[in-house]
Amino acid sequence: MNILLIGSGGREHALAWKLAQSPSCDTLYAAPGNPGIAEDAELVDLNVSDHAAVISFCAGHDIGLVVVGPEGPLVDGLGDSLREAGISVFGPNRNAAQLEGSKGFTKDMCAAANIPTAGYRRHDSKASALAGLDEFKPPYVIKADGLAAGKGVIIAESKADAEAAIEDMFGGGFGDAGAAVVLEEFMTGEEVSFFALTDGHDVVAFGSAQDHKRVGDGDTGPNTGGMGAYSPAPVLTQLLQDEVMERIIQPTVGYMAEQGMPYSGVLFAGLMLTEEGPKLIEYNARFGDPECQVLMSRFQGDLVTLMHAVATGGLSAESAPGFSPNSALTVVMAAQGYPGTPQKGGAISIDYVTQAKVFHAGTAEKEGQLVANGGRVLNVTAMGVNVTEAQRNAYAAIEAIDFPTGFYRRDIGWREVERESAI
Repeated sequence: MNILLIGSGGREHALAWKLAQSPSCDTLYAAPGNPGIAEDAELVDLNVSDHAAVISFCAGHDIGLVVVGPEGPLVDGLGDSLREAGISVFGPNRNAAQLEGSKGFTKDMCAAANIPTAGYRRHDSKASALAGLDEFKPPYVIKADGLAAGKGVIIAESKADAEAAIEDMFGGGFGDAGAAVVLEEFMTGEEVSFFALTDGHDVVAFGSAQDHKRVGDGDTGPNTGGMGAYSPAPVLTQLLQDEVMERIIQPTVGYMAEQGMPYSGVLFAGLMLTEEGPKLIEYNARFGDPECQVLMSRFQGDLVTLMHAVATGGLSAESAPGFSPNSALTVVMAAQGYPGTPQKGGAISIDYVTQAKVFHAGTAEKEGQLVANGGRVLNVTAMGVNVTEAQRNAYAAIEAIDFPTGFYRRDIGWREVERESAI
């Protein structure tokens, strides 16, 4: 089967790496891809916002499956266009992708389906949102309703800071994403990521992970798209996973089907483990980044066959996904200035890394030299019998990478390393 992979980041490199290992994969194309993805796929200069062009490419290259990596094309309705053209696609249609594209939609769905989540209020005007703050206590959680590249959530310690965040959102600070906001009750507990695959009817678990959003060691500094992750997340026990499937994931899939917008693809639930049990923070309509890198490192199976089953409604006929019992940990190497204005063009040499897999997230080739071309540049991913060993292997690999204009956190996996050291 010929496959087209949409995307250009570290998540897509991990998917390309695993897809290319499948005996079911004939030719793998990637649009637009990156220099790392080029090791596993043929790169295609294709404007993915031009749905007709994507469909034409698929027809001309006998594409049997399109895998959509990032959320943008899903919210834009690429899945709808491909399905209407009779092309199998891994990823939800536009209406179903609202689970990520609109935080307000998801909160309303939780209320309708009795899914545990934080208390909330939706506001579509600045005046309403400012007045609505009185319904909550600090710290205040203010979320831009739409897609904001993982940066549309503000946790304000004071009412003045919350008011400033609301002013910024409605003032255009987050573009169209801030045209409406959601105010939420602040939840306490430990965050964890849980993944499930669904064809719109059947659902299977697809692993857990924990990521590190803050840019600095000790979880300090501004939020980012993610500075590292590890999998599995032992804090999400099998008992808790069963509860998440029963109370959060399955009711979501059932509700979406009942509403005439069945969800097909991967469902990524960001969870808070509260004293009352797991609660949904938010949904993503695609694999996390960098969570995908650690999931794919542990996944043991034919990804093409599994994704095609999801895309064609045949998930019930597949065996449950299998994973290595070992841990995987990834460390993001970012360009100086990230998450603000990253310094592009810095030279990179990764010739001698052998003890880890280096996924390219924001790289380019310039005159034969690999250079930084984004905020998050490399994802150095290693395995180990536990998180402590995986962490050790990942940081040993980083020592062999020459990236003078890059930086990284030195404590990825710290929560689980502390727990393991206490055993």
